[in-house]
Amino acid sequence: MLRNALVEHCSPTLAGIKTGNMFYLINNSADIVTEIRNLNRIMTGKGLCLIPLRRSDSSTLIYLYRPDFLKRDLDLPGAEEILEKKGYPCGNPGCCIARLVRHLMEDEQFPHEIGLFLGYPPSDVKKFMEDSRKGVKCNGCWKAYSNECEAKKLFEKYKKCREIYCREAKEGKSLEALIVDTRKDLRPAI
Repeated sequence: MLRNALVEHCSPTLAGIKTGNMFYLINNSADIVTEIRNLNRIMTGKGLCLIPLRRSDSSTLIYLYRPDFLKRDLDLPGAEEILEKKGYPCGNPGCCIARLVRHLMEDEQFPHEIGLFLGYPPSDVKKFMEDSRKGVKCNGCWKAYSNECEAKKLFEKYKKCREIYCREAKEGKSLEALIVDTRKDLRPAI
């Protein structure tokens, strides 16, 4: 079930064209944490990390991301500004994720800075946090307030990726075969 959900909801991240995706999974597995741990044995070797962000009796919020991409995105000047205002320890993506988990568990309001963890442009995240209804140029994976043309291209790219991945999975291609390894070649130069 988790493998199918990853293809359905996280294809752009699996393909290496997006920083991360999140989705809720209805708890039908007795031990989702074990299933996540087993999948991480495959995924970490290809530059991915899968974690549960929040659990309830009925569902689990799952986050699949590329740590290298997340570091790059969270280091952007606009992202750092948003995170600092929200009390995140900038410069350490792992600590930022831990802080996000706390926000998800403790805050009454949903932490809208979550878009930074999904690769959304910091300018769009900031505008959404200021007034989500004012100045929207287009909607897709997120509300875009700037760079409408670029946002629409990305929305279409993500949609096409999902269609291809779902079709290939339906035709029998394994999750492992669908994962694109985006890690830099770590072999020493000769």
